[in-house]
This record gives sequence, structure tokens and C-alpha cells, in this order.
Amino acid sequence: MESRSLRYFVAVAEELNFARAAERLGISPPPLSRAIRRLEAELGVTLFERTTHSVARTPAGEVLLAEARTALDALDAAGRRARRAADGPGLVLAVKADGDAGLLEPLLARYAAEPGSVPVTVRLCGWQEQPRLLRRGEADVALVHEPFDRAGLDTETLAVEPRVAVLAAGHPLAARDRLDLAALGLRPDGIDRHIDDVRRGLHDLAQLLATVALGDAVTLLPASVAERYPRPGVVYRPVTDAPPSVLAVAWPQQSRSTATAALVRVATAVAGAPS
Repeated sequence: MESRSLRYFVAVAEELNFARAAERLGISPPPLSRAIRRLEAELGVTLFERTTHSVARTPAGEVLLAEARTALDALDAAGRRARRAADGPGLVLAVKADGDAGLLEPLLARYAAEPGSVPVTVRLCGWQEQPRLLRRGEADVALVHEPFDRAGLDTETLAVEPRVAVLAAGHPLAARDRLDLAALGLRPDGIDRHIDDVRRGLHDLAQLLATVALGDAVTLLPASVAERYPRPGVVYRPVTDAPPSVLAVAWPQQSRSTATAALVRVATAVAGAPS
């Protein structure tokens, strides 16, 4: 299979409309339709059920869509890594601002002292953006909090710490010394979709804490955040039954970079985790 055929297939599989897929690809519908039929003939399977009014993926089409996305992402990532390598040795470490549990600075300092270390560029990113950057070849290593999509990644746990509730100082629950998930209106896993939506709409911790201080949100954060970021108008309270916050270091499974391996080794050593 050629990558062009897979890109054509993905466009149709996502749009479920040949005209829209052709427009997205910048071609006309007839050659797109012929390309899909050639791909079906090559594979010996039917990828789409077509009628005059609809297009639907077959079970084979569903499987190929997932696999094709992964394959195309890997091809694109290979190109990005090659272009980055042409600029000279170096690593990109992706981390959400204020989401490093205090490990970033000692990690960078210790790695820089390693024999054969290479320059490290820190890429600050948004909520749960790190796995996508790794798969796309835009980062080599990432610090990321669980849960996250591990597809195509290897990981090591760095830190496990309690989570605390973050409330406005005037919130009725702020007077309590300890809270539980039921009082906060959270599910047993500690997740609240509204909170997640609020956090995804914000760029950094300062914005999140400002939103909490205004009384527009209550959220859970790692205990290390409470220690490092005291803020007027916001209180942190222990949550007796909240699941812990888990920080991991992640990197692409296919990576054979000795520099990447060294940075991961240093991260686990700094965190006191087993390598």
C-alpha cells in the first residue's frame, strides 16, 4: 500500500462522503473513487458500503482506519524527526507548564552534567497534549500526568502524590479541614467532566487558579502544586478518598536514541523511581 492510497482512504473514512473527501484532498471525486476501488482490490476486502445516498465503513474499513491513522502518523513523525536531526543533535522535552511536580529544573541540571548530553529544548504545552507531540515527532520525551493515551509510547512512573481540592476561599466547603469526593460532587475516580472542560479551555495554572478564586470552578490538583503556588483567594484542602496523581515520563516506543534513553534514565533517578 502506498501512503497516498491510505491518505485517500482516511479522508473518505472520516468524511463518509466522496465529494467532501475529494474537496479536502484537493482532487475531483472520480479519481478518488477509482483509488479507493484499487485499494479494495489490492486488499481483497470491501472498505465501504455505498448507496446513492450514503457511505458507511465496513468492519474491515473500521480496522484499516485505525491502522492507517497510526501508519500515517508514523510517516509524518519520521519526516519531522529527520528535519530536526538535520539541525544538529538535541532533544525536545514536552511538559505542561507547572505540571512537572518540581522535577523539571533538577532533571535538566543533572542531565546537562551527563557525559555526552545534548541540548534540551523544553516545549511547554497544553492539557494532555504531550502524547500527541511524541507520536507526531515534535517531542522526544515528555512528562505527563495519567491517565493519557499510551498508544505507541513507552513510560516509566516518576512520582505518585496525593491530590488536593482547590476551592475559592469563600466556598462553603473551604471551612472544612478535609473533604471527600462526595462532598465535592465528584465521581469515585475523581473525575468531573465539567472540570476537565474548564481546564482544557485554560492555558496555564495561573488562569485555572484565577477561575477557582472567582468561584467558577472547583478542581483537584497534585499536592505539590499547593506547596509551590500559594495564592490569595484560593484554599487547598486534603481529599481523603481522591485517587493519587501519577506523573510519568513517556517516549516513543520506536525510539533508539541514546540521548533519549539517557534523559529518561536521569528523570527516573531524579524522581527516585526505579529505572
